[in-house]
Amino acid sequence: MVKQPFACGECNRILPEPEKKNDPAQCIHCPSAPVTTDWQGFVVILHPERSEVAKRLNVTQPGSYALKVNIR
Repeated sequence: MVKQPFACGECNRILPEPEKKNDPAQCIHCPSAPVTTDWQGFVVILHPERSEVAKRLNVTQPGSYALKVNIR
């Protein structure tokens, strides 16, 4: 069974798996932001300064991002 990764509710970054199994997922860029597995779409931004997608998502750092994150 494939485990759905977490995404940050503030910056939409796809988060790496926590190092310890019982540690909660947390965004290192937005530590107080909620995280969720309820997200859609996946995009990898390599050069945010040259990317139209990065501009629409307000992304300034390279990385993996969700296109839509649902926070309830």
